[in-house]
Amino acid sequence: MIDEVDELLEEIGFDPQTSVLTYRQAQVLSLRERGISQADIAAELGTSRANVSSVESSARENLQKARETVAFAEALRAPVRVRVPAGTDLYDVPQLVYEACDDEGVKVDYTAPDLMKTVSDAAGSAVSGRKIATPLIVGVTSEGMVRVRHQDRE
Repeated sequence: MIDEVDELLEEIGFDPQTSVLTYRQAQVLSLRERGISQADIAAELGTSRANVSSVESSARENLQKARETVAFAEALRAPVRVRVPAGTDLYDVPQLVYEACDDEGVKVDYTAPDLMKTVSDAAGSAVSGRKIATPLIVGVTSEGMVRVRHQDRE
């Protein structure tokens, strides 16, 4: 089991020197993604289930931080940034985004319903029903990718 994971990590070019994950974290995540229990992983690695749980938790936290870093970097380079104030109707967001994209000559390949769903899903609790509950920044990259950030995010 662990040999297969090691082969996979080598095959996909995993390098702990350039990754946010340690080699052990990559191993544990690979096994967990295959549905292997923490207890079985612990037995395979000769450690405790609690240790595997800790390694997995740290790995998932590191991945979330990496995703947030990428989203931040994309927001910085996005030529279109639309500030959506609290109280805005979600149904008004697509028009705001389309107008800003038109002003910058950026093509966004989202229908209005798709854009509303993207914003709502990415904003999470910042959208309540049809209302924007927390100010948002909707960024659109030059490739037309939409990224949503809470304006008051730390």
